[in-house]
Amino acid sequence: MMNSRIPMVGSSLTVLLLMVQLSMAGTVIEQQVKDRDERPTQVILYFSGNQLRTDHPESGMATILDFKNDQIVLIDHRSKNYLSMKLSQWEKQTAIQLKKDNPAGQPKERVITVRGLGEIAMVNGYKTEKVQVLADGEVIEEHSMTKDIDMNEVDRIMEIGAQGLSTEARSQLKEGREIHRKLKPYGFSIRVTDYTTTTDRKGIDVLEVKKIERKELKPEVFQPPAGYQKITPPPAKK
Repeated sequence: MMNSRIPMVGSSLTVLLLMVQLSMAGTVIEQQVKDRDERPTQVILYFSGNQLRTDHPESGMATILDFKNDQIVLIDHRSKNYLSMKLSQWEKQTAIQLKKDNPAGQPKERVITVRGLGEIAMVNGYKTEKVQVLADGEVIEEHSMTKDIDMNEVDRIMEIGAQGLSTEARSQLKEGREIHRKLKPYGFSIRVTDYTTTTDRKGIDVLEVKKIERKELKPEVFQPPAGYQKITPPPAKK
C-alpha cells in the first residue's frame, strides 16, 4: 500500500529540497543525500513554471506538486500505483500527523544566526564559501554557498508553496525559512551538512547538489506514467 507521507529531513534540507531556482525552459537538479553511515541516496528534482517533481530512485517513489492547480501526485513505481489529491488537503493531513508525532507541542523557538568562515573551495565546479548556521549559539548546519547561481526565482516559489499552508505547517517550517532568509546574502547552497541531533560533530545528513541542468521538460514529466493505476486517497482523519 502506498505511503502518502513525504519523508522529512532537517530544517534547511527540507527548504533546499523545495526551494531551488526555476526557469521558463525547466530545470533539473541532481542531488545526493548521505546519512551518518555514509549511505548515499539519489534525489532528482524537476522544475517548470509552478510545478515540481521529486524522484527518489532507490525507494521507487516520486512526488509531483502543482501549486497553481492545488494538486499533489504520489507515485509508487514498484506497485505502479499513484495517488492524486488536493495539495491543500494533503497538507492538512500531514499537519495532523506532525502534531501526533510531536504530542508535546511545537519545539522551543531558537535564535538563528549565520556566520561566514571565509573558507573558499570549489565544489562540483562552483566557487563556494563555507557558512555556519547556529541556533542559540550552537552550530547546527554547515553550508557551502555559491554566488555563481542566480537566485531571483527562489523566493517566488517559496511564497507560492507557502500561500496554502496551514498555521501548523507554517510553524513547522518557520525556522527553516528563517535560515534560508539569513543564508540568502551568501548565495545558493551546494552542500549542506546537518548536525541537528548529534553531539560529536558528525553530520546526520549531507545533501549535495551534483548537477544543475536547464532543459525543456515535456508535460509528461509532471503526470503519472501511462498504465499506472490510480488509487483512492484515505479518508481525512479528524
